[in-house]
Amino acid sequence: MAALVGVLPCGLGVSGAGARCRRIGELFESTAKLKEVLAGTMVSLRLQKRLAASVLKCGKGKIWLDPNEVNEISMANSRQNIRKLVKDGYVIRKPVNIHSRARVHRKMEAKRKGRHMGFGKRRGTRDARLPSKVIWQRRQRVLRRLLSKYRESKKIDKHLYHVLYLKCKGNVFKNKRNLIEFIHKAKAEKAREKALSDQAEARRVKARAARERRAQRVEEKRGMTAEKETPKDEAPAPAAPEGGEKKKKEKKKAEKK
Repeated sequence: MAALVGVLPCGLGVSGAGARCRRIGELFESTAKLKEVLAGTMVSLRLQKRLAASVLKCGKGKIWLDPNEVNEISMANSRQNIRKLVKDGYVIRKPVNIHSRARVHRKMEAKRKGRHMGFGKRRGTRDARLPSKVIWQRRQRVLRRLLSKYRESKKIDKHLYHVLYLKCKGNVFKNKRNLIEFIHKAKAEKAREKALSDQAEARRVKARAARERRAQRVEEKRGMTAEKETPKDEAPAPAAPEGGEKKKKEKKKAEKK
């Protein structure tokens, strides 16, 4: 009794067991504190708390026993009696404690904007916070996924796919945009080379046809000239005498002298 009075605040008198229980119930709502204060003056409620935890399917720490009905609760020694006390509201299962995440959400939203991420907030090294291997894996997966997509949609053939795959592995492309630009340039260069080769082939075909036509015309002209020089109906012209030609040559030499 003296210990109980010492626990109570000054100015509160103790007159009778009922008044004592009411005052203690007003001061201490939790059964844990009630047990500490009334350990030497009241009966133990360990059995009732264990049965209540079994009935309500929770831990003993979640059980609340009405401090104003301690005598009635102490008389309950079976699960059926505990169920009746639960129905009457003398035994209650405490609600789940509220653990608000509002402050955490507010902090994370600020971090997504870049706040609280300066040098003073960084604990590990740069490679420990985001390993370079992880960055490499992500980049390779993005580039290879793009190459597979382009190959399936027939935008690139298997030969160009293989060349670009090896270039991706060789760290040629920094990101997906660089790879797409390289693909466009490669396709444009290939189309230009094909157009040039087609033009060259067309010029070769045209030159070959012109040569054939020219050769045909030359053959036709040769045939016509041969027919004019040696007609079949006319006889060959008589040969000039050799002496007359010699005299003419000698005469020309004399004139020159």
